Amino acid sequence: MTQDFHRLPSVDKLLSDERIREIGGRYSYPIFVDSVRQHLEQLRLSMSRGISCPPYEEIVNSLHSTLRTLGEPSLRPVINATGVILHTNLGRAPLSHEAAQAMKGAAMGYTNLELNLESGKRGSRQTHIESLLCRLTGAEASMVVNNNAAGILLVLSALAKGKEVILSRGQAVEIGDSFRIPDIMRKSGAKLVEVGTTNCTYLSDYEEAIVPRTRFLLRIHSSNFKIVGFTQSVGLNELVNLGKCHNLFVLDDLGSGCLLDTSEFGLDHEPMIQESISAGVGLAFSSADKLLGGPQAGIIVGKKELVERVRKHPLARTARIDKINLAGLTATLLHYLRGEAISKIPVWQMISVPLSEIEVRARQWGTALPHNAYDRGIATVVEGESMVGGGSLPGSSLPTRLLAIRGQSGGEGRFTAQKLAQTLRQQQPPVIGRVEKNLLLLDPRTVFPHEDEALLSALHKSLWQFN
Repeated sequence: MTQDFHRLPSVDKLLSDERIREIGGRYSYPIFVDSVRQHLEQLRLSMSRGISCPPYEEIVNSLHSTLRTLGEPSLRPVINATGVILHTNLGRAPLSHEAAQAMKGAAMGYTNLELNLESGKRGSRQTHIESLLCRLTGAEASMVVNNNAAGILLVLSALAKGKEVILSRGQAVEIGDSFRIPDIMRKSGAKLVEVGTTNCTYLSDYEEAIVPRTRFLLRIHSSNFKIVGFTQSVGLNELVNLGKCHNLFVLDDLGSGCLLDTSEFGLDHEPMIQESISAGVGLAFSSADKLLGGPQAGIIVGKKELVERVRKHPLARTARIDKINLAGLTATLLHYLRGEAISKIPVWQMISVPLSEIEVRARQWGTALPHNAYDRGIATVVEGESMVGGGSLPGSSLPTRLLAIRGQSGGEGRFTAQKLAQTLRQQQPPVIGRVEKNLLLLDPRTVFPHEDEALLSALHKSLWQFN
């Protein structure tokens, strides 16, 4: 064991190696030296567990690879061929060209973020977007924060601390990543009062729970699950009318932030922000990076008296939106104002693309594969379903056409669908598909047409590796 440790090269020897010195020159000298030392320390730890010392050339090659990846960002563009339009793991909504350009412009220079150009005095960043949101939703006032979860916590902290908030037990949900409504309630200082049961809640359940300490009635849209069978829920209009009878406002968490009627595209109807405002809720919350199709942000719209109180709360500063996302969200909302959301915003482009166009692209992909894979039946075009995803429209899907590549078993040059999917993820850019049984499925709906060439190149390289 001791002899093996002696075989490890010194830090100085590695630093003086021309191959290491060349790539190490990309970094500051202290970072370069520290990286070499850390690499040697990892080797010592491995050897202490009984692994023999690798040859010098192997150490150099391994260190070279480590130094190369050190200077490369791990966050990279990928091609989404999963068919999930709002894929949370892949960053949810891709932005329109105009939104991306607006964000680039805000990032690369100064802006009048909090400056009133007319008076020369300090202004509010909310003024750049408030009138736009109010015009689109019909709300009296609005504000934007860094995400919807922050918006919920901020509103409850500002308006319901020490008070009771009534919620149907079936809506006490976990949205994802351990974000649970009951936990948020506790953090805000509000007391959650659950009424009804998981599957059935009646108007009388709410009414019987109202006491002098009640501050709000809360509705949370079940955006990432669906309960079917014997169910009963209270409509928003009923809940608002009950609130009016007791001088209580309704808070409405819509989740995905939809401004267009999804039923017009063959999907279930997703609650729209303007519908909540029209119904008379006190405040409505939503995300901006889901069905709205913008950058990450949380939208709060509703009664002016409530919005003003929320703005003045100390937590408002901790949750405020930055200039870059504000610029992108403004550009996205302008698409809706101009009536061009379907043609400009990628989420709606993908939802509305004709099935015939998807099928043509899937067949073009298949016929372009090497080794006559399409003609030999290894690759075929099959019927499938695309999902909206991102905690939107659970159980609702869009018909699509998929390029299906069947895994080959046994013999040299064979591959499984899982292995092919892994190889595609290692290409530049990575291609992300989905695997069902022994089929790799690639959905053109979520692949931009300008990405077709890169996707086919990745497929060629991956399939050649198995021959």
